[in-house]
Amino acid sequence: MSFNNNFSNRAQRITPIVLNLIIINGLIYISQFFLGKSFNLAELFALYPYGTEQFKPYQLVTHMFTHVEFFHILLNMYGLWMFGTILEKKWGPRRFLIFYLACGLAAGVAQALLVHDAAAIGASGAVMGLLAAFGMMFPNTQFFIIPIPFPIKAKYLVAIVAAIDIFSGINPNAKDNIAHFAHLGGLVMGLVLVLIWKKTDKKTFH
Repeated sequence: MSFNNNFSNRAQRITPIVLNLIIINGLIYISQFFLGKSFNLAELFALYPYGTEQFKPYQLVTHMFTHVEFFHILLNMYGLWMFGTILEKKWGPRRFLIFYLACGLAAGVAQALLVHDAAAIGASGAVMGLLAAFGMMFPNTQFFIIPIPFPIKAKYLVAIVAAIDIFSGINPNAKDNIAHFAHLGGLVMGLVLVLIWKKTDKKTFH
């Protein structure tokens, strides 16, 4: 996935909060190889369903910084860089960090309450919040997604991704290990925050 040259150029220089978030995720991912099975970080930091013995409140935070598969962390960190860099430049570090953590927490709450048979890890829910914000603030930005032969506007991309997560969340597949409700939780929180901020601070929005 990539966007047009104008936005690609604006996102080239990474911003401080985005950089630090990527570093934290990367350090946790790499540390798992050194700690091995004796101290399983993924098992410790994963988010378990609410009401189970394994659930701990801190997991609502730790799950969004934890990944096991390389492609999973690569995709999430790419999304964090692609959307997050532009949003942090627009909002500033403090507001961006609040937004990112709020979306991640909302994703965790949705996952813990609505899914009762699986643990979850990953920054996908928080990144979905970034996608939602980007789609609202820059709705007509075009994305080029392989192998689709034509560009898709950001506002339509958000709608398509949300529809897929709603359908897949309601109709779960045993082979599907994607936390669809976490995605939706982050997306909804992202939409809500942008709507609130848009009403209170019109100078920051298009």
